[in-house]
Amino acid sequence: MPESSYRHHGTVDELTARNVQAMRHLDDAAARQETAADRAAARIANWCGRIQFVWLHVAWFGSWIAFNSLPMLPHFDPYPFTFLVLVVSLEAIFLSTFVLMSQNHEMRITERRNKLDLQINLLTEQENTKALQLLARIAEKLGIEDASGGLDALEQATRPETLARQIDKAYPEERR
Repeated sequence: MPESSYRHHGTVDELTARNVQAMRHLDDAAARQETAADRAAARIANWCGRIQFVWLHVAWFGSWIAFNSLPMLPHFDPYPFTFLVLVVSLEAIFLSTFVLMSQNHEMRITERRNKLDLQINLLTEQENTKALQLLARIAEKLGIEDASGGLDALEQATRPETLARQIDKAYPEERR
């Protein structure tokens, strides 16, 4: 997206369209960084999270148990279905691994977005502080007093590390 067009927009629709396009570019960049393992884990986790996966297992387990319980059929895994337990345990190990891989990938993307959000918020805070300082100088030049007060506090730079300590102090149970 050209830098010159970012700040100059005609309508809210144009502005939001540019913002959506910027988000799309970030998503595309994240997708280009995905490994084959990330893509495979995401596809497997996505499939396993569907109701069709549940019904497939209901049919599979039901058929397995029925086949190995009905008389006059050759039972390859009689009660207590030891082989079924082994297969299900192995499946659970692999599925949980794929789900964790998928969650780790999503966590990396989320952490990147959170860092981007923090950076944008800090830049916005700096822009707002500068705007407040300019407004204060204009008001001073025009002889307008700030009746509400508190402008000095708003003009101070936000210190993220101070805010983090304040949050940790207010929510000590979340630090465990």
